[in-house]
Amino acid sequence: MAAPIIRIDNIVKRYGPLTVLDGLSMEVLPGEKLALIGPSGSGKTTILRILMTLETISGGHIEVDGDQLYHMPKNGGLVPADDRHLHTMREKIGMVFQHFNLFPHKCVLDNVTLAPMLTKGVAKATAEKRAMELLDMVGLADKARNMPAQLSGGQKQRVAIARALALSPKIMLFDEVTSALDPELVEEVLNVMRKLASETDMTMLLVTHEMGFAHDFADRILFFDRGKIVEEGKPDEIFRNPRQERTQTFLRKIIAAGHRV
Repeated sequence: MAAPIIRIDNIVKRYGPLTVLDGLSMEVLPGEKLALIGPSGSGKTTILRILMTLETISGGHIEVDGDQLYHMPKNGGLVPADDRHLHTMREKIGMVFQHFNLFPHKCVLDNVTLAPMLTKGVAKATAEKRAMELLDMVGLADKARNMPAQLSGGQKQRVAIARALALSPKIMLFDEVTSALDPELVEEVLNVMRKLASETDMTMLLVTHEMGFAHDFADRILFFDRGKIVEEGKPDEIFRNPRQERTQTFLRKIIAAGHRV
């Protein structure tokens, strides 16, 4: 079996006196599609933000693609990572956020090409060719010269996916990418993610309240509560026959609220 592409070992995350993650350990295999579910405030988004180095850890170790994320080797031991190491590690990971975060003063094409040109020194013509391929993949090649204000929420989120893919990450993180969208726009974004999941071998971690999509998308489901993994398993195991009472209670509430699982 391949070595894990993500190895999280006993990490702790505190915000002042509040402990959000307490001794969390988990592994993700290369190419695995993982869905993180659970109530709000259970630590799911914090994990993604930590992997993207948008948050630091209070303790423990994380390994990404064979290298330490928050530490680096020095004199036979490990020391806290410097900015250069974090920058190098960050190139392995792409993230799509709940609220798009597009640059409003730049057109769609410029939003997608900016990061490869600035962070990797990709030539403008090369970056634009790749950007158009990605915009075509998400169904927005005809919007390349539009400004973000001219797009619907679903279109903005598809541009955000293309932008994250433009850096050719090995790992993609999706944080509640449909929760800010009107219901009729959700499906167009989910369709792009289905396409990514089926047509690429990219490792993907998804935080979502779309349980039906999580069931269809994921190889494995992790149910979180209060910063801990309460239960994990294949989608059918978690959604059809959850073992833990906390998981059962959560899913009953989700179903009662009208969500498909």
